[in-house]
Amino acid sequence: MHPWGRTAACAAAAGPEPNPAATVPLLAAVQRAELTTPFRIAGIEISNRVVLAPLAGIGNWFVRLQARRYGAGMAVSEMVSSFAVHHGNERTCKEMLRIHPDEHPVSMQLFGPNPEAMRSASAAAAEAGADLIDLNMGCPVKKVVKTGAGAALLDQPEVAVAVARAAAAGSGLPVTVKLRSGLEPGDRAGYELALRLAEEAGVAAIGFHPRSAAVHHKGDPDYALAAELVAELRARSLDCPLVISGGLGDAHKARAAYERSGADAVMVARGGLGYPWIFEELTGSREEAPSDAEVIAELRWVLERAEEHWGEVRAARNLRKFYPWYLDRLGVHGQDADAYQRTTSLDSVRTLLAGLETRGRSEYFVPV
Repeated sequence: MHPWGRTAACAAAAGPEPNPAATVPLLAAVQRAELTTPFRIAGIEISNRVVLAPLAGIGNWFVRLQARRYGAGMAVSEMVSSFAVHHGNERTCKEMLRIHPDEHPVSMQLFGPNPEAMRSASAAAAEAGADLIDLNMGCPVKKVVKTGAGAALLDQPEVAVAVARAAAAGSGLPVTVKLRSGLEPGDRAGYELALRLAEEAGVAAIGFHPRSAAVHHKGDPDYALAAELVAELRARSLDCPLVISGGLGDAHKARAAYERSGADAVMVARGGLGYPWIFEELTGSREEAPSDAEVIAELRWVLERAEEHWGEVRAARNLRKFYPWYLDRLGVHGQDADAYQRTTSLDSVRTLLAGLETRGRSEYFVPV
C-alpha cells in the first residue's frame, strides 16, 4: 500500500438560445462574493474561490501542495488517462494518482472517451483519495483529440454525457468538467455542452475556458460568453458553479476575469508556474513581490519534493522545465540560466543556488 493513498485500486480498476441582452442585468442583480469567501461544489466546501487549474505534465502532488500552501482553496491534478488507469499502468497509478494528505480537498482530472474505462478509472481515483473527479473535455492537443478525448468531446455531446455519468457512477463523488467554448472561433459547442452536462449528467461544476480549441492560448478569452453561461445556468436553477479559466496570467487579470465573467471562482494555470505567491495575492495576504531569498527558498522546496516524488535521477531531469519559471524572477538569464539546464544532479543545482545566495542579486540583475 502506498504510504499516502490506496493506489492499489488501480489494479482493481483494470478488471432555447440565451438572450445576451438579458445577461448583464441578471448578473448585476447578483451580489458578487469576494474571492476569499468559501463556496461549495456539491457537498465539498472550498475555503476560497481561487483554484489551481489542471496543468498537463506538471500538476502532480507537490505542485498542487505548493498551491495549497500559498492559499489556493483547491487544486486539480494534471490530466490522467482513464485508459491507463483502467488497464493498471504502473507508473500512472503509482505517480499520477498520488495524493498528499495535506492537499485536501483535491480534484483528480481524468480524460478519455470510453464510459466503461472512465467508470473504472474514476473508481480508482476515488479509492486513491480524490474528493472530486474532474473530466477534461477541452484539451486541444492533437495527440489527445485524435483519440476522441479532450476537445473532441465538444462535438460528441452524447458521448460526453455518457462519460460524465460513468464517472459519477464509478466514483460516487461529485463530478466536474473543464471545457472550451468550442472547437473553432465563434463555435458555441462548449456552451451548449456545459448546459447539457449540468442538466442531463448532473455535473457539480463547470470549468470554462472561453477560447476555442483551435486558438489554444492565443487571443482574448470571451468572458462575455462565460457571463452568458453563468446567467443561463442560474436561469435554469442549476446548482452548478462556473469556474473561469483562461487569460489569468497575474492577480490583476484574474480579478478582472472574475468580475467580467460573473463566475463563482477563478482557476489559475500558467500564472502560478514558479509563482505560487499569486494565490496569496488573490486571497489578500500579500501585496509585495517575493524577495530573492523567498524565491530561492521555494525552489529549494521544489527540489526536495521532486526528489521525494521521482527520485534523484528522474528529478534532476524532470525539473529542467521548472527552473526558468524561478530563474526569470531572479533575473538569471543567458549562460547563467543554461547552467541549470546542463546539471545532471540536484546537488549541482543546490550549489548554483548557493552561489546566488552568497553573491547576491546585483550580479544577476541588469539595472533598470
